[in-house]
Formats: sequence, structure tokens, C-alpha cells
Amino acid sequence: MPEAEALVREQGVRGGIGVGELDLDGLDGGVLSLTPAPGGPPLGEGEAYVLVRLRGRPVGTVIGRVGPGEDAAEVLAAAARKQLAGHVPPDGRPAAPVRLPRASVVVATRERAGQLARALDSLLAQDHPDYEIVVVDNNPLTAQTRELVEGGYAAQGVRYVHEPVPGLAAAHNRGVAVADGTILAFTDDDVVADPRWLSALAAPFAADPGLGCTTGLILPARLRTPAQILLESHGGFTKGFAPRCFDPARPPADEPLFPFTAGRFGSGANMAFRADALRAVGGFDPATGTGTPARGGDDLYAFARVVVAGHRLGYTPEALVWHHHRETWQDLENQAYGYGAGLTAYLTALLMRRPALLPALLARLPRGLAHARAISAHRNAGAQSVPGEHGAQDYPWPRGLARLERRGMLYGPVGYLRARRRVRGLRRPWEATR
Repeated sequence: MPEAEALVREQGVRGGIGVGELDLDGLDGGVLSLTPAPGGPPLGEGEAYVLVRLRGRPVGTVIGRVGPGEDAAEVLAAAARKQLAGHVPPDGRPAAPVRLPRASVVVATRERAGQLARALDSLLAQDHPDYEIVVVDNNPLTAQTRELVEGGYAAQGVRYVHEPVPGLAAAHNRGVAVADGTILAFTDDDVVADPRWLSALAAPFAADPGLGCTTGLILPARLRTPAQILLESHGGFTKGFAPRCFDPARPPADEPLFPFTAGRFGSGANMAFRADALRAVGGFDPATGTGTPARGGDDLYAFARVVVAGHRLGYTPEALVWHHHRETWQDLENQAYGYGAGLTAYLTALLMRRPALLPALLARLPRGLAHARAISAHRNAGAQSVPGEHGAQDYPWPRGLARLERRGMLYGPVGYLRARRRVRGLRRPWEATR
């Protein structure tokens, strides 16, 4: 994808973009702190992308350029005041503190012990008063993950579990089977969780008995390469800074394909379910997810099943993780293809397991396709911004990536059927033990 790489480099980000957090005492208030993203270098001269907080609450992201000799905090605070004016969402936190339910954090991993250690360190620093951490080692080739957990983290309460069936959904289901929390939270081995992540993800369940799932905010931990910058320029995994509630009893007007547009709900790197609700719908479909021929869609399937079962799904930007995006163009191409495949694989899974949903999907398709064309035209016109919803630079989305997504979408149903044959007869782990 050389044309896209050249385009990014022409915009003056050859050395990458610094990533950090800026906390302000109100949008027009003073700077409380400016810190790098977890584990990153201090922000200095050059391009910088920052999460803006108002007295700790995430409200937006902005991008600015710090010149030679300039104070980075003051430059970025000025950019925040300009770019976020009129865009600060209302505070979605409960008016009164709630008693947090016990939670289990499930991390599925495979042969990435170095990244896993970084994630576990952040998970052990959570401020939630009552939780456990379960590491599921999926179809491992070596003993590295077991040695890491049992040698360095078991004494801190981290549990190690082995899952021989390959695939992210199978690994997640193993976590569902062994976890003892009322709330089951899932994240990936390539994230760093904010200290309040788990508390913010679990709090909505205490406030709303009808809530079946919550998702949270995912921001880039690094923007060092053109591939990372391009991915984040077109949304990355971010779902915005306004809390949302997706209620099957009151479908959102701006989602014509609801509840089939599960990708709008959130992403698997930052999600939590009420344990009873997730088990009641059968958990994750083991024929979906990374590590299977379906290539993805395990999180989308679970979101849709929970919503279709009548539960509400909430999104809270207070629940924040920093995600280490893949760095190369090949990674980005693989990701684009996998997203397309995962989308149609999840829809195939949903319709095969709930065929009564087909008429509802067909009825929504005309409006949904018109909506998708409008979004595509907007993107192809170069209207998507560089990292930060309120950024000022535009990077057209490469046609090569769009073609790969479409090819993945064509493949998705085939991949799902292949994966389904492989797991035929496989029982969910919590069912097999009964």
C-alpha cells in the first residue's frame, strides 16, 4: 500500500505522533497534568495526539503540533479548547456511588508472553474492590505463557487455564466456564488498562438490572508507524466520548440495521457481560474469532445475541484501555480482510443459530445499505480526520483496504462454515462439566 504510506508521510508525521493524556481543570481551566500514554516517551516537539480529560473524565481527543521551545502542555491545552469547544459530552457517571459486583477479567492469549506481562501489570493495578484475573492459554505451542503466569503472577492471584481448541471464542468460553464473577470482563493481551477501567465497566450493571453488556473506550497506545496512524485516522476502535445505551425496546434512530450492526456497539478488547446473560445465550460461537477460518466476529456475535435476547447494551467512555495497534502495512491489510470476514461470518452464525431473525434483517437492508453508501461516500471524499475526532488533517481511506474488506466479506460465510465443521459436536465448557 505504498500510495497510502506516502500520503501519511507527506503530512509531516515521518517520525510518528506522540501519544499522551492531558487533564484540564475544565475546558477553559488550567492544566492539571500532561503525561505520556502508559509506557510511552514524554511529549515534546512535534506532532502529538492526546486524550483530553476534564478533572479525570475523558471527553475527547485532539491533535496538535508543538514547536521548538514551546511548552507542550500549553500548546495542547490551547488545541483542546479550540477543537473541543461545543463537543464536550455530558457526564454519564451515576449521580451516587454504586456497590460494584464481583468481576472476573478474562484474557485470552497465545505465544505473546511479553505483551501479556504488560497487560497483567495494568490489570493488577485496578481500583475495583473485588475481582479476579483468568489467563486462558489458547492452543499453545510452548510453555512460555504458563511459565510467565505461574512463575510471576500466580502469587498475586492470577489464574492460568489451558484451552486446546484453537480460536478466540473457544478461549473466551473456557474463561466463562471457570470464572466466578457476576460480571465477566474481557480484554486482550496487547492492551494497557486504565486503573479505573474495570470499575467503570462494571458500575453500569449495578445501576441497571436490565443491562446485559457494556463496552468501553479503546485508544492507541502508540502512533509510531504509518500503518498505526492510518488505522487510527479512520476511527480505529474508538466509539466516541458520549455514553450510549442500545435498547432493543427502543431501537436507535441512527442505526437502521440495529441490532445487526454489532460493530457499532464496541470491540472485544474492551467488553463485559452479565455472566448469567452471556451463559444463557450460549456464550461465544466457537466457530468465530481470530484463530479460526472465520477470522473474527466472536465479539460481534456475542453483542448481537445478548441484545436480541432482550438485554440492553451500554457504552461508557470512562472504561478506557490503551491498545497497541499492529505496526506494519501487512498487519493492516490482514486486519482489513479479517474485519470484513468477521462481519459476514458473525451474521452467518447469527442467522444459522437464530433463523427467525432473517425477515428482520431483510426488512432493514434497504435503509442500511443507503446509510452505508452515505458513509462510504463521506470517507472516499477524504472527510475522515487524522487521529482525534476533531483533528484538522484528512487522509483518504486507501481503496486497497476497502477492496480487502469487501473480499473478506465475500469469504466470511465460507470461513464460518469451515470453522463450524471443525467444532461440530463441541459443547460449551460450562455445559460439559454438568
